[in-house]
Amino acid sequence: MTLALSISVMAICIYLLAIITDDYFIVSLDQISKRFNIPSDVAGASLMAMGSSAPELFIALMALVIAGGTHGDVGIGTIVGSAIFNILMITGVSAVIRPATITWRVIVRDLLMYTLSLALLIGAFYDGQISLWEAALFLGLYGVYIIILFNWRAFAADGNQNPVEAVHEELDRERQQTGIYFRITALVSRVIGFFMGDPAQSFWRAFAVSIIFIAMLSYFLVEYALVFSEALSIPPVIVALTLLAAGTSIPDLFASSVVARQGRGDMAVANAVGSNVFDILVGLGLPWLLVLLVEGGTIHVGTEDLFTSTLLLLGTVVLLFVFLTTHHKLSRLEGIILILTYGLYIVWVWFGN
Repeated sequence: MTLALSISVMAICIYLLAIITDDYFIVSLDQISKRFNIPSDVAGASLMAMGSSAPELFIALMALVIAGGTHGDVGIGTIVGSAIFNILMITGVSAVIRPATITWRVIVRDLLMYTLSLALLIGAFYDGQISLWEAALFLGLYGVYIIILFNWRAFAADGNQNPVEAVHEELDRERQQTGIYFRITALVSRVIGFFMGDPAQSFWRAFAVSIIFIAMLSYFLVEYALVFSEALSIPPVIVALTLLAAGTSIPDLFASSVVARQGRGDMAVANAVGSNVFDILVGLGLPWLLVLLVEGGTIHVGTEDLFTSTLLLLGTVVLLFVFLTTHHKLSRLEGIILILTYGLYIVWVWFGN
């Protein structure tokens, strides 16, 4: 009974998070970026990344708050597992849908910054403790990334349709389908919209209410992930690395599939890598900084599962780099290899420890 309840609650929370982030939070952030004339590259790497990564960020924060921070590795595991999912599954599925021609800026700028982020994460895990200056260093590196984006003007938007608008047009088409799932989803979205308002018009209201809802749902996700792990007598970090990570990344997978079908696989790969940069530097750095400012001391991290998965994450970057530098194209075969690699990773996490 406990096991079934925890699975049901986690599934419902992930389902509601997908609707809130896709239908309201990301739309409100897109409107905010337009209101302040934020360049497309910068908006994509900051506000849009914040929208798609909000569940992981709040899970990391709630994991540090719940039970006195004794389950902080749940939040870290969710972000590390989500990063692995993004690199292997999102880029893999995008390539299978339609092979992607990759521009060198993804390889040079985004993968380089991502590699630096991973190096910083591995260094932070090495001694098992996160100090205040280390947390500030994570956010400082992200600030450097934003400055680079502001000055990388050679890669301004090319005049194609805004990817956020493209994704939501696809969502609207789904809402009009007659299947029971689509009708239920459309009804749930309308109920949530009662609190949010129109995110394209009342974007500040949608932004604020979305944060409240995402924080509440993240709290329940962490609580019932702990219940689930206790019911199966497994470490909570395994649940975080797999179920929570994949569940919170499903909306990103759908969005990347949409742009891949439109022939913009390059954008799907760039979004996956850029989202990982945000997850690691802000999704971990910001919760760590807030908790350390309030409580002081250090934060204990770095179980064996986390450290090994982080090293494997670095390996996925090498694999992706090799694929992307092969004629600057990610083929269907390479996409299949990435997907199969993720399957092997899941088997290893659950049965190899």
